[in-house]
Amino acid sequence: MYGPIRAAGIGKPTMSEDSAELIRTLCKIAGRRYVLVDRHKTRPFATGYRCGAGAVTAVVRPGSLIEQWRVVETCVAAGAIVIMQGANTGLTGGSTPNGDYDRPVVVISTMRITGMHLINSGEQVICLPGVTLYALERKLKPLGREPHSVIGSSCIGASVIGGICNNSGGALIQRGPAYTELALYARIDENGRLELVNHLGIDLGRDPETLLKRVEAGDFSESDTQHAGNRSASDRGYGDHVRQIDEPSPARFNADAARLFEASGSAGKVILFAVRLDTFIAEARTATFYVGTNDPAELTRLRRHILANFPSLPIAAEYIHRDAFDVAEVYGKDMFLAVQYLGTDRLPALFAFKNWLDRASSRLPYVPQFLSDRLLQALSHLFPAHLPARIKQYRSRFAHHLILKMGEDGIADARAYLTELFPSTDGDTFECTDDEAQKAFLHRFAVAGAAVRYRAINARDVEDIVALDIALRRDDREWFEQLPDSLRKSIIRSLYYGHFFCHVFHQDYIVAKGHDPATLEEDMWTLLDARGAEYPAEHNVGHLYRAKPALAAHYRALDPCNAFNPGIGHTSKCAHWR
Repeated sequence: MYGPIRAAGIGKPTMSEDSAELIRTLCKIAGRRYVLVDRHKTRPFATGYRCGAGAVTAVVRPGSLIEQWRVVETCVAAGAIVIMQGANTGLTGGSTPNGDYDRPVVVISTMRITGMHLINSGEQVICLPGVTLYALERKLKPLGREPHSVIGSSCIGASVIGGICNNSGGALIQRGPAYTELALYARIDENGRLELVNHLGIDLGRDPETLLKRVEAGDFSESDTQHAGNRSASDRGYGDHVRQIDEPSPARFNADAARLFEASGSAGKVILFAVRLDTFIAEARTATFYVGTNDPAELTRLRRHILANFPSLPIAAEYIHRDAFDVAEVYGKDMFLAVQYLGTDRLPALFAFKNWLDRASSRLPYVPQFLSDRLLQALSHLFPAHLPARIKQYRSRFAHHLILKMGEDGIADARAYLTELFPSTDGDTFECTDDEAQKAFLHRFAVAGAAVRYRAINARDVEDIVALDIALRRDDREWFEQLPDSLRKSIIRSLYYGHFFCHVFHQDYIVAKGHDPATLEEDMWTLLDARGAEYPAEHNVGHLYRAKPALAAHYRALDPCNAFNPGIGHTSKCAHWR
């Protein structure tokens, strides 16, 4: 009843002759102000946060779902490549062009389409393409509920739909990867016809534009939303899955066939208009414990004991190594302070100003590269030390740090177990105050962007960053990496941090000038393969990783004409996968 809804067929790929006409048509749909063609204006949309860049014919910023549909129709009819983009916070370049293509490229930025609708008394939500995790978190807070991810487990300003497309995992142990089987999306079938597929489980009719208008307006009743059947709006089995600590396979990773379903893990191979997701009850009372040790085996025992024996899973268990701690303290300080003092609501405006400054300064002679980063870094030095004294003391004493957050049902168990375990010869723990807990997680969050800032400030010494996002086997006890000397000599800094109980780690290597990052990355993959690791774990393959067979098959099934985000995961960039 809610299957594909047909629209117009696609035409021949004659964009090279008709780009001006295409741009004129896009302007009529979205308005001239929201169709960008100047290189300086398209640059923020055509360049990834960490990597990836390419030329685009246009960037379109539609203001409604109907505009988004018409833009896609126009691009498909013209034979143009479409790359969908949310907040462009991805770490692997998965929503930006990368290099050259065989057809012109149009990027569709969805961040102006920000509606969301609570259903089933807030137990579920319909999110449109531009909704951010912050906005959803704010919407749910008065109801005592939370989205799949919250700050500390996601990128600044990340979109909800981006998380679904990219298999985002996050720090919240009980909720697993971002996942839903309920979505409204467009695809091109094997015969080159664009179709709108309504798998939201909501009766909205069959005419595409009427359907899209109703979704955006929330023009449906509770009785219309009872058609989900057995399809799930979240990864409900992950809690039991992650507890299987003796399984010789990772808990979650990007190419896990069990978590690839239509929009989920689609990486832009379909055009998403809305997703339906579960929300979660917020814990009324929590406690955070800070653990430090010089022996990784202590953290291994702690992880295995809690996952195997505690009745209640922790909310989060975030790991950070001392070297990552140090780099984040210096190069993530302004991000820490921005979240602390400005709040998450103002961050999009701050980043918009940062992009504007970089865009404007790029046109001026003798202006240093990364001007905004240099200014923010200099500004951060004017502020006093921002980390709590006890956390700083643990940095001096211990190389390995774990931030363990428990909900009400698990607090007493954690206190008793940690008291039994510590102090030890190599480690110790303390229970955080509310201020310490907030700042510990915020510091861990700041690590993700610290390597990028380090590269910007130390560009003369840095060749690039190799950023790995890995999932270790659930039974792996030797989780802390020991690199051979042959690889260490090319690395200035190795930053280790991650979601410890899920055994998902982010490993950022700052590569010294004159060394080849691509060769280093290949060598790292060889080591990871030998350990039975999977990669990437939660940030999508983007243009950094090769899509493994299950994931590549998922892409081909969704997009048989290879019209949407071609080349992702080192797959073919050519039409029809030639």
